[in-house]
Amino acid sequence: MKVIIIDYGMGNIKSIIGALKYLGVTKIKVSNNSRDLKEADKIILPGVGSFSMAMTNIKLLKMDQSLKYEILDKKKPVLGICLGMQLMGQSSTEDGLTSGLAFVNSKVEKFSNMSNKIPHIGFNQVHINKDSILFDGIKDLSDFYFVHSYQMKSENNMKQSLCEYGDNFIASYEVGNIAGVQFHPELSQKNGLKLIDNFLNFF
Repeated sequence: MKVIIIDYGMGNIKSIIGALKYLGVTKIKVSNNSRDLKEADKIILPGVGSFSMAMTNIKLLKMDQSLKYEILDKKKPVLGICLGMQLMGQSSTEDGLTSGLAFVNSKVEKFSNMSNKIPHIGFNQVHINKDSILFDGIKDLSDFYFVHSYQMKSENNMKQSLCEYGDNFIASYEVGNIAGVQFHPELSQKNGLKLIDNFLNFF
């Protein structure tokens, strides 16, 4: 199995590599080259920072069309992490309205309930969707590590799991070969490693 981690200059890549190596993955490549996607068995789209800047970088690297081809047409499994999860939605209001990759029908917007501190940082419980593949073998209301100021919302059934932080927001989704998590599984200890392992083995 060869795992390609997309590097567009805004990802927590070292921790992801560490988690993959811990799980026994030997073929790992970090790349911003569209040609490398052809070799991928699994794709990881990480991300930390601004949605609009991330989309600008992805388009400058001409990765957007290649990602669409490999993921939507070739049906290669992808796991979006944090900002990477948000980028696969339709749009975000961060730094002005910006279109995303539009792999899933969802929108990203700032938290509307200001009673809690923003950004949302730290471990929080996830209400797990009973049909989830990612969370197979993980107990409901397990803790995962979050760092974000914007939340994903959707009216569609995306086999989403939820987290409550003032608002209920999408903590994860699974649509066919496309999966995304708002939290950082690579920083979520045992539960996060199990989730990554499930993605590698079952998606």
